[in-house]
Amino acid sequence: MNISLVFIGLIASVIIGGLVVTYLNATNKSQFIKLALAFSGGFLLAIIFQHLIPDIYADGQAKMGIFILLGFLVQLILEYFSGGIEHGHVHVHKGQPLPWVLFISLSVHSIIEGIPLGNEYMGIVNTHEHAHGSLFWGIIFHQVPVAIALMTLLINTKLSQLQSWLVLSLFAVMTPLGVLLGFTVSPAELGLDVHVILAVVVGMFLHISTTIIFETTENHKFNLMKLMSIVVGCGLAMLMY
Repeated sequence: MNISLVFIGLIASVIIGGLVVTYLNATNKSQFIKLALAFSGGFLLAIIFQHLIPDIYADGQAKMGIFILLGFLVQLILEYFSGGIEHGHVHVHKGQPLPWVLFISLSVHSIIEGIPLGNEYMGIVNTHEHAHGSLFWGIIFHQVPVAIALMTLLINTKLSQLQSWLVLSLFAVMTPLGVLLGFTVSPAELGLDVHVILAVVVGMFLHISTTIIFETTENHKFNLMKLMSIVVGCGLAMLMY
């Protein structure tokens, strides 16, 4: 995929989330958004096991597991500050000030997940041909519901609609910023194995996807529509080669 299309896609996924909230009046509580989250959770989990973990271990590096675990723990820390908005959780109180700590935490997450994508497109990380596509689409499918949750929060703060869009637009450039960092800084320059950052991102994705999948719906029921959305997400990822 052309790198220009990658940047356009990453930014557009966030803008689409904002448009869904602003013009379709959807929020993170709607059934559609819950199913979109379930789909993204299934897709992320499938690309982790089908594409990303095999790529991480392709060169015979036996110690990558510690960095996957590190990524899992990093995501736990980020969600302490973000309140779990990465998997659709947002506690909205009308007229509240913008929680900048949440925004910064979510932005750090987005920057980190963009770095290995930049590494791959620069050829720093040797991966299979499908790797670019699976990682890119995993981020895209995850960003849309996250953007919906963020925009839901923003429009309920003291910000005007224009200010809300400016903040959302700032968030939209965070993953592309991570891609640019991946272009300019390789793990090797930091004294790390080339797959370390990808392993950290896999750990972060693993936490997000499993949280989405194992969260129950109201009355602690794992309903059929959510199950089908997860299966469809997994199936689509399995078809990507």
